Amino acid sequence: MNFADSESSETQAKGESKLESFLFSYELSSKVPFYTFQGDEEEDVEHFLELRTICLGEGAKEESNVVEVTAMNHLGKTTSVPIANLHVKCLPMVSLGEFELKAPVTIRLKTGTGPVFVSGLHLIASEVEYPDLSGEEDDEEEEEEEEEELPAVKPAKKKKNH
Repeated sequence: MNFADSESSETQAKGESKLESFLFSYELSSKVPFYTFQGDEEEDVEHFLELRTICLGEGAKEESNVVEVTAMNHLGKTTSVPIANLHVKCLPMVSLGEFELKAPVTIRLKTGTGPVFVSGLHLIASEVEYPDLSGEEDDEEEEEEEEEELPAVKPAKKKKNH
C-alpha cells in the first residue's frame, strides 16, 4: 500500500493533501556503507522514501552484498531489516515495487563491498489549506448574487408555416 492510496479521513476533513515526488538514488560501497534519509523539519510536511530497485554496480565482486534498512515500526521502535541479498552470478538486481518508509530511514550495506545502487522516490506529503471564507465575505457574495439575477426569459413565439 502506498501513501497516495491511503489518505486519512482526518487529512480530507482539513483539506486536500499534496504529494510531490522526486527521484532518489544513492550508491553504497565499502567506502560509504550507509546513508540516512531525513526530511526537513517543516510543520505539516511528511517525508517518505519509496524504494523501488537495488542493483549491483559495475565492478562488483563475486560476493554476497546484503542491504538492510533501519526505520521505525508501527510501535515507534527502530527496527533493522535486510531487504536484499545480491550476488553477481545469481541475483544482481532486485525490484521492491513500492516499498515505502517514513523518514528517517538508514540504508546500510551490511555485508559485501558493493558498489550497490539504491533507487526510488523521495515523497513529500503536505496539507493544502484553503482560505476561510466564513463571515462577512459570504454575506457579500450572497448580496452580489441577488443583484446579478437575470430577468425571466420569455418563451419564443411560434412561426406560422405558409
